[in-house]
Amino acid sequence: MTNILMVGGTGLVGGLVTTRLLRHDDVRLDSLVRSATRVCERPIAFERLVDDPATIPVAVADVGISCLGTTLRAAGSPARFRRVDHDFVVAFARLARRAGARHFILVSSVGAGGRGLYLSVKGEAEAAIRAIGYDRVDILRPSLLLGPRADRRPAEAIAQRVATLIDPLLIGPLRRYAPLRAPLVAAAIETLVSHTAPGVFVHDVPAIRTLAGA
Repeated sequence: MTNILMVGGTGLVGGLVTTRLLRHDDVRLDSLVRSATRVCERPIAFERLVDDPATIPVAVADVGISCLGTTLRAAGSPARFRRVDHDFVVAFARLARRAGARHFILVSSVGAGGRGLYLSVKGEAEAAIRAIGYDRVDILRPSLLLGPRADRRPAEAIAQRVATLIDPLLIGPLRRYAPLRAPLVAAAIETLVSHTAPGVFVHDVPAIRTLAGA
C-alpha cells in the first residue's frame, strides 16, 4: 500500500491526479482541500499549513504531491500570490515530510527561477523543497496547461488558443515551452508515484510527455 498526502486536488491537474490515483486499490489518498468535494472530503484552512501545522491531523505518508498554485490575477496581490505558491506549498512539503514521506512530487512551471514575480516565486519554492530532506524530489515544469478550469481565466483562455496555433513551430529546445494537456501531467504524476531512485529530477514538457506515454 502506498500512502499519498496531496494538496491542490481540486484544481485542473490535481483533480485529474485524484481521479487516476483513486483507481488504484494499492493507493490510499489523503487530500487536503479548501472545500469538501465528493472525492476530497477533508477541507482545511490553508493558512494553518503555515501558521499552525501541528493542528492538522495527517496519516502516515509515503509520497507527498503538490498540485497547488494560483495566478497573480486570481490571488489579487503579489503578497497573496507568494503566500499560495511559495508559503503554502513549502509548508505542505514540510508537513508531508513530518508525516513520513520520503518522496515529493511538485508541479512547478517552465522557467522557474527566472526573472519576474511568477517565475522567481516558483524557483524559490523548488529550492526550499529540495532542502527539506526528501530522498527523492520530482519537479514537473509544464508550460501553458490546456484544459477546462473551474475558475474563469479569460487571459489564459486566449493564451491557450494562441499556443495551440504556434505549437507546431516549437521544435528542438523550444519544445519545453509547448502547451501541454493537463491529462498528460496527471498521467506523468501517476507514473512518478512508483519511482523510487533517490535524487532530484526535473521534468520539462518533453520529459512529462514521455512519462505519460504520449
